[in-house]
This record gives sequence, C-alpha cells and structure tokens, in this order.
Amino acid sequence: MAAPVGRTLLGVVRGRRHFERTWVGSLGSRRLSLETVPSGTRSPWRLLGAVCLQRTPLVSKALTPLQEEMAALLQQIEVEKSQYSDHELRALEEAQRLAKKKAELYDEEQDEQNILLVQDLEDLWEQKFLKFKPGPRITEADKKNDRTSLHRKLDKNLVLLVREKLGDEDIWMLPQAEWQPGETLRGTAERTVATLSENNMEAKFLGNAPCGHYKFKFPKALRTENNVGAKVFFFKALLMTGDFPQSRKKDHHVWVSKEELGDYLKPTYLTQVRRFFLDL
Repeated sequence: MAAPVGRTLLGVVRGRRHFERTWVGSLGSRRLSLETVPSGTRSPWRLLGAVCLQRTPLVSKALTPLQEEMAALLQQIEVEKSQYSDHELRALEEAQRLAKKKAELYDEEQDEQNILLVQDLEDLWEQKFLKFKPGPRITEADKKNDRTSLHRKLDKNLVLLVREKLGDEDIWMLPQAEWQPGETLRGTAERTVATLSENNMEAKFLGNAPCGHYKFKFPKALRTENNVGAKVFFFKALLMTGDFPQSRKKDHHVWVSKEELGDYLKPTYLTQVRRFFLDL
C-alpha cells in the first residue's frame, strides 16, 4: 500500500518541477521579446488630455405650466394633511381668549404674558416681506449676450470653450494640453485648468476615467510620418470657485450652454462632446 502512494507523490513532485521550468522559460522568452522591441519607437498620434469644465446652474429652472399646476396641487394636499404649526396654535389660543373676553370670562392678568399678539407678528413679517426683492433671473450679461461672463443663463449648465490656433486656422474647442511622460491623463487635464486660469479657478474632477475621446488628423501642412494627428481624452470637472483673470483677452474664451455649442464647434467634434455633456 505504501509503494503505490510513494509512486503517486513522486509523480506529483516531478510534474510540479516540469511546470515550474516551463513557466519560467516562457516568462524569460516573454521578457526577451519585450526587450527586443526598439525603445525609440513612438506612436505617430499625440495624446492630449482635455477638460469639460462645467458651471452648474445657480438657480432652479422656471416651471412649465404643467409643473406649476402639479406644484399647486401638492401644496394644497400638504396644507390639508399637515398638523398645525406653533404659530397657528398660538393664533387659536388668542382667538379663544378673545372669545372669553367678549363673554367676560377671561382673566386680564393672562394678557400680560403675551404682549406681542399674533396679528402684530404677522404685520411685522409682512413688512419684512415687502422689503425683500429677489435677484433677477435675467442678468446684464444675458441682456448684452456676453458669453465670456459666468453670470449668464443662471438656470443652465455652462461649459468652457477656448480658441486655439491649429495651423493657420483658429478653432474653438474644450481646453486641452499634451500629455507629458510620468503623468496620468487626468493629471494632464488638471494641469490644463491650472495653466489656463493662472491658478485662479478651483475645479472638482469627476472620476479618473475619461468620459469621451476624439481623434483627428493635423492639417496636411503640419502632418508628418511621425506626427499624424492627436487622440484627445475628455475628463469632466465642475467649477467650484474662481474665474479668468481680468488681464486675459475676452475673445479667447466663452461660457456656453449645450444649445450654443453648435455656434463654435465643428460638426464631428460637436458630436463627440454632446455625448457626454448633459444639461440636466
């Protein structure tokens, strides 16, 4: 019985040694094949990191007629099913005291504890309400159609576009920068924001993975065998604080809504941007 068991264990040990030699040999050949690749070869496509920098809405959108009707219905249901507030309970108590006063069944000393009546409070609140003036939804930038300003279309998402020179042509696009060895593509996008605004803007990036990509060829005058075109990877970010410095030229950037993108971007580029720029 011991002999068969010993032969079995011996076979297992031999098989493991054979597997280890085979695996190490394949790893060595794999490493050799990688080392034989010329280290100087590089892709003819340049890598770019771009940022879709959004300014989120500052006010809520105006309600549609159907939404206004539904809101009024829900408000009515809330009023009918809600409990009395402290102010309403106090008003009921005062009404009962006035009823007792008319019937000459009340104690005048109780009124000394409630010098300020409910009606006085309501009059005071009414005066404060009449002094309150809400800010306008239509700003001066809206009236002038100043698309370089952040203070426009307060109820919509705005995205930043910049004008860059590609060959002899000025092209509007999302801010971008070329990838540098040693940094991630998100790091490239973060560097783009810092360089663009001279560190005056703070942005919150949404994730480490790109939300879209775009591939284009350089103009024929700039295209070479080792420099064919670029692959752009887009990253989403939300503007937290800051704006462009006053010294920056106004005609080199715009803040536009999704509907206005077509006034600046080329059709193929626009198609890619609209896939991830959602105006919710």
